[in-house]
Amino acid sequence: MSIIFVPPLITLLLSRESEKGSPLTEEEVNSIRDDAIAIGLDSETALAMAESRGYRDIDPENCWAEWLAFKSDK
Repeated sequence: MSIIFVPPLITLLLSRESEKGSPLTEEEVNSIRDDAIAIGLDSETALAMAESRGYRDIDPENCWAEWLAFKSDK
């Protein structure tokens, strides 16, 4: 079973940071993750969704570190 965020966490975080006009804090990132809508899917369906989307979403268990890594790659 995989947990999939709809919309993806990366999309939510980018949108919120744009609205805020400054970098998100760790507390804000975790709050956005905690308030986001998620669904449980079997692993095969979750993988197919990620492939059709064209990118891998942020792992909710490692949200802050992956968000920082994403931003440093931009």
